[in-house]
Amino acid sequence: MRYVALWRGINVGKAKRLAMADLKVVLAELGATDVQTLLNSGNAVFDSKKKLSADKIRAAVLEQLGVDAAVILKTAAEWAAIAAGHGIDGADDPSRLLVAVTTDAAALQAASSVTVQGDERLIVTEHAAYLWCAHGILESKAGVALLKKLGDGGTTRNWATVEKLNAVANA
Repeated sequence: MRYVALWRGINVGKAKRLAMADLKVVLAELGATDVQTLLNSGNAVFDSKKKLSADKIRAAVLEQLGVDAAVILKTAAEWAAIAAGHGIDGADDPSRLLVAVTTDAAALQAASSVTVQGDERLIVTEHAAYLWCAHGILESKAGVALLKKLGDGGTTRNWATVEKLNAVANA
């Protein structure tokens, strides 16, 4: 089975610094094959004949690399559903479209209570929450609130990264 793994908070600022090469090694030691990383923010795509859990990956990274960070694990099919479309008209800049994914469906649905202002827009589906940050992700108060709603079991990526991961997962 093909998987997409996302680490929460990796290589943001000075905390939780991890080399993607080290993540590749840990995943390979867990039995993953054809491991590919994307960017330097904790994104990996890999194959595995045995079912790997996010908890097992998180524990291995903590044990071997000394960094404790939540892992959100999706199958390539689940990721394809996330990348299939966001449904937000006019969201034409992939760097301003924030996509939130989680391991907990209840947390994802709770994200629908996030208040958006001005020309921001939020759509929550069964697969992900999509937040259009018209003035940029870093300027969005709703983006901060969205991440808080997701808790430790969720993370965000911009639409450009979602599409890149989908291309790698389905190559």
